Amino acid sequence: APEIAERGELVQLILMCLAISRNYEQGRAASRDSSGGVQRNGYNAHPTSAKSKGAGVDEKTDVLIVGGGPAGLAAGIAARKYGFRVMTVDAAAPPIDKVCGEGLLPDTVEALARLGISFLPSEGSLLRGIRFLDGEDSGQAYFPAGPAIGVRRTTLHQKMVDHAADCGVRLLWRTHVTGLNGKGVFLDGTQVYARWIIGADGANSFIRRWSGLDCSLRVAQRFAYRRHYRVRPWTDCVEVYWGQGLQAYITPVGSMEVCAAVISRNPRLRLDKALRALPGLAARLGQGEPTSAQRGGVTSMLRLPRVCRGRVALIGDASGCVDAITGEGLGLAFRQAAALADALAANDLSRYEAAHRRLIRRPYWMGKSLLELDARPSLRQRITRIFAKHPQLFARFVAAHVGARSGADVLAMGALLGWNLLIA
Repeated sequence: APEIAERGELVQLILMCLAISRNYEQGRAASRDSSGGVQRNGYNAHPTSAKSKGAGVDEKTDVLIVGGGPAGLAAGIAARKYGFRVMTVDAAAPPIDKVCGEGLLPDTVEALARLGISFLPSEGSLLRGIRFLDGEDSGQAYFPAGPAIGVRRTTLHQKMVDHAADCGVRLLWRTHVTGLNGKGVFLDGTQVYARWIIGADGANSFIRRWSGLDCSLRVAQRFAYRRHYRVRPWTDCVEVYWGQGLQAYITPVGSMEVCAAVISRNPRLRLDKALRALPGLAARLGQGEPTSAQRGGVTSMLRLPRVCRGRVALIGDASGCVDAITGEGLGLAFRQAAALADALAANDLSRYEAAHRRLIRRPYWMGKSLLELDARPSLRQRITRIFAKHPQLFARFVAAHVGARSGADVLAMGALLGWNLLIA
């Protein structure tokens, strides 16, 4: 029976690698070319709230972005590069905090640089690679081209806010979107005309629902909790600790501060309880003291059938989610922003629809693969031991994760991993 179970795990791994390699290459090749189509005319107006009564029509813009988080700000910055008038609105005020592992992978750093955003050494911590730890086993690999950056979410958001303002994005904070129609949106009861409306308002997007882009798919959720600690980082890597039904993430974000986050399917599993299952990590964090309150959030996997309708387009988590286990949420949003701006400049949102499908493939399938390891601890432990024994194989995995490998390389890596599992 154990041998049959092992063969089953191996077959599943091979099928997983085939699926990843097929979708992976398409994701890397996301470009400006369009394919397919979206509804170009006949936008179906949706009811606005009662607050829209009597609103004055005294505002106009080319691009109106609902949501002033990183995705919305990136979309605004990218659109300004083409000279569009851009207005971004959000009910909150900066800097906006959100639970996140606070590690920006190398491809995310590159996407930010293309938007004109970089970090001073004092604003974060350079990260050379990723380390997996599972009980007594561990595997470590460095990023193949350039470092990642650990940076507080509030620091990232404030830099993006400042840069968006410098680029000419009009930022309206503490402003509520109260309705949507075929001409634009209502902001606190005032009609604003907009040529395009961008929904960047998160996983529970109002714009997605009002524009008819929501779907009835069931979404499997996981729950994350984050806290910062004043302690000297003991690593220059992002550390991922695998436990029974949970992962804990350690990201250095300064010379004397680390971000600790835990993710599980248990909404009641807070950091303190999770750390009891990871005594080595608990001992390290116990040498310091918390510098922030514990903050919770939800992460999920979701792909939408469509992300554009008429003059409305979705971006970031509003357009679909990848689990935080990938570390790719922000990077994906920044790459979407560039593709969206290209489509706006071409006056053809079908280009963005096609590019969005390609861009999400790699992170989505990597997320499914990592969640499969979470659900199969025996397989994960064997793979971690192989990574520890063959660091060059883990290096190839990390390179694939950050988009530095072709689909053929991913398939070859899967075959080599499968062979090592077979002979282990």
